[in-house]
Amino acid sequence: MNQDKSYNTSNYSKRFEQLNQLLEQSVALWQVRAFEATNLPWSAQFGQLAAAVWALDDSELDELDAEQSLLVEALTPALSEDLKALDQDWDLSLLTESIAATDKILAVDEAQVNGLSIDDEAHFSAHIKGRKWQQITAFVQYLPDLDLPVLEWCAGKGHLGRLIAKARGAEVVSLEWQAPLCEAGQAFADKWHLSQTFVCADAFAINVNTNPFTRQQQVVALHACGDLHVRLLTLAAAAGTQALAISPCCYHLIQGSYYQALSDMAKKSAIKLSRHDLQLPLQQSVIASPKQQALRHQEIAWRLGFDALQRQCRQIDEYLPLPSLKQSQLSGSFKHFCLWAAETKTLKLTQNCDFDAWLEVGHKRQQLTRRIDLVAHLFRAVLEQWLILDRVCFLQEQGYGVRVGEFCANSVTPRNALILAQKMAT
Repeated sequence: MNQDKSYNTSNYSKRFEQLNQLLEQSVALWQVRAFEATNLPWSAQFGQLAAAVWALDDSELDELDAEQSLLVEALTPALSEDLKALDQDWDLSLLTESIAATDKILAVDEAQVNGLSIDDEAHFSAHIKGRKWQQITAFVQYLPDLDLPVLEWCAGKGHLGRLIAKARGAEVVSLEWQAPLCEAGQAFADKWHLSQTFVCADAFAINVNTNPFTRQQQVVALHACGDLHVRLLTLAAAAGTQALAISPCCYHLIQGSYYQALSDMAKKSAIKLSRHDLQLPLQQSVIASPKQQALRHQEIAWRLGFDALQRQCRQIDEYLPLPSLKQSQLSGSFKHFCLWAAETKTLKLTQNCDFDAWLEVGHKRQQLTRRIDLVAHLFRAVLEQWLILDRVCFLQEQGYGVRVGEFCANSVTPRNALILAQKMAT
């Protein structure tokens, strides 16, 4: 196989150091738990920023939160004033630099994108929601055209693998732990005579004796969550797998309570990330409908109203988490929600409880939490790039040449980062 020379020059350590420095400097602004706060936790130090977020109208917040450039434009002037007063120098340009647009090294070359043209596309995209099919086709177009068999990791029904088998003519092994999904995917592959074989296996149960990774192989994973894509990286590196293409997702879905850094550089960082912290990069909704947003705001106000109520009832000033809600539960009243929540937590409510008053408290607290989150969201892209570059630096330490880019528009999915790696000749 010819080694792509563009992989040889990628050095992301400097970029990682810049991101790490900004995250360490700004930790008070983004490593917060808004639901537990009763005021802006950083207002004493960042007074101008506090004034700026309270000056925003509630109706503006969703629009700012959905577009990173607008959010940065709205808040960084005040933050810059605070930093000047504190005699601190932060590189705020990192807040708007995407991982693909920083320089030529950080961009996947559009000229190398492989166009797709397949017969019977309607059959291949059947039962796949529109944005998911867009993601799959965009991902496959960026795959380097290598003469290697393919391992599809955490395959589900194998939608990605079947397109690779069809469009590239590659031999594909699709690994998935849920037997019904394997059976459905294999039935489709057999019907269309695709060179795709399913293996039903638990990614976390694989060991050196059952490792499906080989040297002469290209491994692909589109939105493998948390520890699943970390598992891919470690197994592939151990096997010396020739090529990898992954798009990470759901960094918070880890088995441990705290994030375990992969690269030597990240292990030296002072940053310690909880599962809650790891959700920060995911807190951007670019596809929610107005109805979905309204329901989300209603749910948060209700949760915060009940939280204030339960603190008084329990005489314990701490947040009491509730389980996930069904959307149908939001069609009732706040009173019924509180009764359900109290029953769920075996909590006795005060007699003659004024639920309307507690709902008003919930709305007031929601105004606060939305502004705490808005400031934290200034740093969500920086943290995601830090996490991505931890994976990139790990691969480089394992002898891989790596390139990073975005395989589709943010409107198709905010999780649009693509890591391409090839084992370098020694």
